[in-house]
Amino acid sequence: MGQKINPLGFRLGTTQDHYSIWFAQPKNYSERLQEDQKIRNCIKNYVQKNTRTSEDVEGIARIEIKKKIKMIQVIIYMGFPKLLIENRPRGVEDLKINVQKELNCVNRKLDIAITRITKPYGNPNILAEFIAGQLKNRVSFRKAMKKAIELTEQAETKGIQIQIAGRIDGNEIARVEWIREGRVPLQTIRAKIDYCAYTVRTIYGVLGIKIWIFIDEE
Repeated sequence: MGQKINPLGFRLGTTQDHYSIWFAQPKNYSERLQEDQKIRNCIKNYVQKNTRTSEDVEGIARIEIKKKIKMIQVIIYMGFPKLLIENRPRGVEDLKINVQKELNCVNRKLDIAITRITKPYGNPNILAEFIAGQLKNRVSFRKAMKKAIELTEQAETKGIQIQIAGRIDGNEIARVEWIREGRVPLQTIRAKIDYCAYTVRTIYGVLGIKIWIFIDEE
């Protein structure tokens, strides 16, 4: 079971909650779903253009969307929220305007809030962005994975598994490399595991990064 299903979907209702919370009639469901994707893409594109750290990390951990009849509430969980505020003093307001233009929502109010994550490198999405930046800069994949594990240990997690697949280091034949540190019980539902799958485009081709982080057990 640990290799055959998304670890987040496997744990929905136990240790994992939905990132989108709303209700829609069947005929409107696809429209609402596409609306969520537009919101997430717009936010990620805006942050990518206007913020950048020395490690080439955007710092978005996850985006939660809650919809009511006349209101859309968006909560952005970031590891480095100061970047968005310091680089552009009206960053949140500009982001809100961009999302409103993308959605073309007139009858609904849009509210965007930013929440800071205390231990950013304990989140797989931020960690995957860090590894992707290292691979783009032609750093050895082994060095990148070991550095990522060191950063995760500072976040006091109980275990981590990293997998990179593709033409690693420009080799002709694609392969899969992985490393594990600590415990990662993928088959246990009560284990709180955070997971992400990230795609990075390098000069050699597309590489896939998967990260499992074991946070705690209930």
